[in-house]
Amino acid sequence: MNVNFNGYGENVVTFMADDSITEAGVLVKMSANGTVAKCAESDTFCGVCVGVRDGYAAVQLSGYVTINAGAKIDVGYKKLVAEANGSVSEGTAGREYLVVDSTEKTVGFIL
Repeated sequence: MNVNFNGYGENVVTFMADDSITEAGVLVKMSANGTVAKCAESDTFCGVCVGVRDGYAAVQLSGYVTINAGAKIDVGYKKLVAEANGSVSEGTAGREYLVVDSTEKTVGFIL
């Protein structure tokens, strides 16, 4: 692709991380007051963990992200949900995100 969306509107917030978050790059959801957890199958996610240390998770809540995809997702506004393996797929119950690029293995979208 000849264009790059990295850095667009990025906002990162620090949350407490529950024990399920052990690495960056995972989709997360709210699990308690000020605390995030790793998403399970079909969960609606609030962001992507971009760093984890000492019980805290830095979570990107807006901007462009690239995540592994279970299958190719068409560009445009799509409802996305988490998969159990940490990737994302199109679903009927997810939040709507703007998919701007997609391959068989990854999807780039605006949170």
